[in-house]
Amino acid sequence: MKDFKIYITMASLLLIGYVVAQYNKPKPVNWQSTLYYKDKIPFGTYLLYDRLKDIYPEAELSRTNKSAYNVFHGDSLQQGNYIIIAKSITLNKFDFEAMVKYIKAGNSVFMAAFEWRGFITDTLKVETRAEYASKNVSINFTNPQLRAPNNYVFKRDIANQYFSALDTAKAIVIGKNYADHGTFLSYKFGKGTLYLCATPDIFTNYSLLTPQGADYVAKALSYLPKAQNVYWDQYQNGDIPEDISPLRVFFSNPALQWAYYLSLGSILLFVFYEMKRRQRVIPVIEPLPNSTLEFVTVVGQVYYEKRNNANIAHKKVIYLLEHIREQYRLKTSKLDQEFVNTLAQKTGIDEGFSSSLISAVNFVSTHQQITDMELIQLNKLIEKFYSQTGYNGK
Repeated sequence: MKDFKIYITMASLLLIGYVVAQYNKPKPVNWQSTLYYKDKIPFGTYLLYDRLKDIYPEAELSRTNKSAYNVFHGDSLQQGNYIIIAKSITLNKFDFEAMVKYIKAGNSVFMAAFEWRGFITDTLKVETRAEYASKNVSINFTNPQLRAPNNYVFKRDIANQYFSALDTAKAIVIGKNYADHGTFLSYKFGKGTLYLCATPDIFTNYSLLTPQGADYVAKALSYLPKAQNVYWDQYQNGDIPEDISPLRVFFSNPALQWAYYLSLGSILLFVFYEMKRRQRVIPVIEPLPNSTLEFVTVVGQVYYEKRNNANIAHKKVIYLLEHIREQYRLKTSKLDQEFVNTLAQKTGIDEGFSSSLISAVNFVSTHQQITDMELIQLNKLIEKFYSQTGYNGK
């Protein structure tokens, strides 16, 4: 029992030391672009979602986690602005028609994404692509009242996306990059407007913490009118709803999380130690003897005593031809010179050796009496073929 206490004490001290070291270790920066409204990493949208109240102080902010059709269809939404910031946006015909109906009623929808899929791309004829420039890509607005004296320049290629294709008869370009490619579009539907932006990373924490990023986002969202309701879409970005599990309190707090892991580890150590101490002696079971060698010896003795060389040779030829059919997909019904050439090409063996092998096979197939030397010569040729083609007989 004393040894057990020493063991548990040492293991606990080592585990506590590891937990303390891990807790005090600086966390590496996560540069993944999630666009998740709760993420405080560089490419999350926590700041934008948190400061929407500053942009729309009189509006009620709500989140939605349903498909576009279920959100826009019926009377589930009030008059207002609908914002979607996602890595990709997919709308089918019914989603798009329900959204357009909502826009025509005098509402605005703002979308920012890297990629557009489904019915919306076919209808609006939009495609996106990235600029591959040696320097940081700059962008600006086309409206003289919003256009900055100097283009907005962003690091880490967050402004490289642009619309490589668009329907100029429907789309109004309200933002461009340095190469005169559209990055921000608007579409008029009835009393409302649809806005498409190809640079969603500009709306992330990384961008908003810079003066020019904050200025660009404020001007971009200024296109949306004042409204009593502002909706933030979670569905298109695949945002997972809040955790409702009983352990959510533990995992939301790092200290409680490590305490949980420490307790769980201690219990597992105790169970493992007790299981090891109380385990019954397992009897030694002798493995079954390998009688393969004895079987082979008996079969070989039987064939040797019968001295039926032709039977052995025919079986070897049948096995060889079956191997060639299965492994190299060759027909063995006609073993002529064409077959010799094809076999050499398929297997990579010498054409002369291929000719000798097939000649021996044809000889055995046409003779009922085979001498010991002829059988030995056939066996050598077959074994040489297997060796050169890398076949081990399994």
